[in-house]
Parts: sequence; C-alpha cells; structure tokens
Amino acid sequence: MMQTSSPTPVQHIITPETRAAGIQLYIKRDDLIHPFVSGNKWRKLKYNLQEAGNLNKDTLLTFGGAFSNHIYSTAAAAAMHGFRSVGIIRGEETLPLNPTLSFARNAGMQIHYMDRSRYREKDSPELIRQLREEHGDFYLIPEGGSGLLAVKGVRELVAEISFPFDYICTPVGTGGTMAGLIAGAPPAAQVLGFAALRAENYLEEEVRNLLSQNNSTNLPGWHICHDYHFGGYARIDKKLASFIASFESSFAIPLDPVYTSKMFFGLLDLISKGYFEKGKTIIALHTGGLQGKAGMQPKIEKLLAGSA
Repeated sequence: MMQTSSPTPVQHIITPETRAAGIQLYIKRDDLIHPFVSGNKWRKLKYNLQEAGNLNKDTLLTFGGAFSNHIYSTAAAAAMHGFRSVGIIRGEETLPLNPTLSFARNAGMQIHYMDRSRYREKDSPELIRQLREEHGDFYLIPEGGSGLLAVKGVRELVAEISFPFDYICTPVGTGGTMAGLIAGAPPAAQVLGFAALRAENYLEEEVRNLLSQNNSTNLPGWHICHDYHFGGYARIDKKLASFIASFESSFAIPLDPVYTSKMFFGLLDLISKGYFEKGKTIIALHTGGLQGKAGMQPKIEKLLAGSA
C-alpha cells in the first residue's frame, strides 16, 4: 500500500542569486510523486493507511480547510485503497464547491462543516467522542496528516538524496514535514523551514512535540523562518504572484501559491542577502500541493493584471 517504484528526482537549478552567491541549489521534486496524492501528503499518509488497514478500520476521518491539500489527498488515497473517508471542514459551507472540495466529494469523501470555534477543539477527546457517535468507528488522521507516522514517512525521503548537502529546506504548515526532515537529515546538515502562515512559536512547539514523541537523537540544527508568509495562510500579493509566474517561466516547475512559492521566494531572498556561506549545497523540498492553485488562479490572474 502507498508504494512508489522509484525515488522522486532531484533537479539542479541555477538562478542569478545562486550564481552570484556561489550556492548549489537542488529541488527534490516530490510534486512528481503521485498525480493526486501529492508530495509530502503521500509520505504522511503512507504509514497512516497501513495502520488503518492493520486495525481493520474501513473509514478515515480527518480535518482541514476548504482548500486543504490534505483533504484532497486523503480523499484520493482513501478511494484508491478501498476506505470510506470523512472530511471535517473548517468554517461554513460555500456553494458552489471549490475545486478542492469538489474533487474530494467526487472521490467519495463525506464533507461535513464545523464552525471555527468548535474546530479549534479538534484535538480534544470529547470532540473525537462526539464525532464517533456521529460517524461511527474510524481511523483518525490529524489535520495536515501530521503525527508520528507522518514523521516516519517523511524521514525516508532523505535517504533518496544520493549526495551530501548542507541545508534542506521545506515549507511549514503543521510541522510534520519539518519534523520528518529533522529526524532523517544527517547531523551535520541544517534544516530550514519557511512558515506559510502567521504562527510564530506555535510551529516550533509543534515540531518539538513531534520530535520528542519520535525519541529522535543526534539531530541536526533547525530553524523556522517567519518572514515570508505574505500576511498569513493562503494569502498572496502581486509580488508573490509575479514571482510564481517568473519562476515557472524560467524553470518549467509549477509552484503552488500557499506553500512552495513562499519557500522559494524566501530561500532566494536569503541567498541574495548572504545568509548562506559560499559553496554550500541546498536541497529545497517541493511538497506538491499543486491542486490548491486552481482555486486561487482567478486571484493570481487579477493580481498579475493589476486589478486586485
């Protein structure tokens, strides 16, 4: 279950920033891991689906926002492997359904909405008990897929990189991918995260909690940069929209507007400012999530046209 035939490729790119700074930059193309269960979501779900099967569960229940890559990927993975799926969506119903929720529903996911105040209690035992009364027995996958099994899946990607590196970078949403990279990276490397939302201190605490549960030792150094969230989760402005268009034109590598675009913008900005020593090798993890671009494309086009 959830096996791939070969590692995702690592692609070398050269930009004006990397050339001037003497930096070697590579992209780990996890966006190519699967057409529907994309990037880090594939790795996070891999062992969760195995565990659900081991426990003889036939239903997956999870949480996410209306444009959530995790909701999209869980719906696809459940359908592929014969599970029923339930998605608890933060906020109120908005019709027509956006592309993310439309895909999830067409994949068989039951969509249920939860007001934001109740949603904030999503980790409480009482709320989980109520959800079991409403939806029957299920295998619970945390929001974003983060948890110990997610860390186990993500850490495996480091072994797919066949050459030494000094830094490995990732977007950060819930902290699971960051924790997996820290657990898997060699001690001499550094793990650098780029927050996709306004969540200073919270994300660091989430990562520390996951690492402590994982009992990881001899870990590399790590840091989360909070300077490139562009105002918050799923926020985008003309500068970021223009960067996406320029990057995609230069390298033919698609970027999503929520996670990877912010990481690459921030990473190239740090390179231009001399953050990294000359001669360093950097791996940037493309975490996929390209499905989220469809729902935001009208706004991106307005920004590029100067009308938003």
